[in-house]
Amino acid sequence: MLKLTNALGSIIVTSLEHRRVSSCIVGALECRRTGIEFSPKRLSSTFFGTTANSHHSTVSFFVTRSYAKSKDKKSNKGQKKVTIDENLLAKHLNYNVMKTEMEKAVVSLKNSYIKNLSLRSSTGALDSLPVKFEGDEYVIQDLAQILRKNPKTIILNMSSFPQAIPAVLESLNSSGMNLNPQQDKTSIFIPIPKVTKEHRENLSKGAKALFVKSKDIIKGIQNKNIKSLKDNDTLSTDLVHDLQNQITALADKYVSEAERIMEEKQNELKGDS
Repeated sequence: MLKLTNALGSIIVTSLEHRRVSSCIVGALECRRTGIEFSPKRLSSTFFGTTANSHHSTVSFFVTRSYAKSKDKKSNKGQKKVTIDENLLAKHLNYNVMKTEMEKAVVSLKNSYIKNLSLRSSTGALDSLPVKFEGDEYVIQDLAQILRKNPKTIILNMSSFPQAIPAVLESLNSSGMNLNPQQDKTSIFIPIPKVTKEHRENLSKGAKALFVKSKDIIKGIQNKNIKSLKDNDTLSTDLVHDLQNQITALADKYVSEAERIMEEKQNELKGDS
């Protein structure tokens, strides 16, 4: 049995006299189904229209749905804070190795900024610039003799390893130091960029590029460890989900730290600090 309010009951009684009861009940049911607030006055004036003749009344039924405003539809974007249980993580994966690798990525980013991103390029900054050559990673000072011709030019003498010249040029061009190296036989000439607004902006872009690399490394470590958990058939689905959230939270923590270092470096390069 439907529980009807007194107001609805009175409308039905009135409707019976005019042979409109079935439509009235349908209207009431539709109100309850759609969540529209029921009002006897609205029910009689909004939901029903009659066309009288000598025998009966014809009822037209209209439903107006009230939609929530967009702000009411917005879900709570605040995420639950994830507590990192180091003992639990260490029990099911090599937690210390994972954490050390993430920390190393942040430290590497900081060192790259110190060595590679300065307003004035120096021989010291070039000394430890990494170069990938024949499947191994070297630094420029391993492959070239670094000379300072004058305050505006640095020369790399590549006569000992001329085959490494393409790799060195690639490293210089992708260093984020806004360098424009020019090759002349076995020598590479590197004009030192002037400290202009454009130079500062280019260095700032270089800082962002190095941050993205660091972030990708951290996320790669995260994904590798999550995959290891999912491949472990002895762990329950709930436990894997919990551990996955903790690993993601740990990675996000190091990404945030790397981002903070990047923003500080960008402010320094732009002269905002």
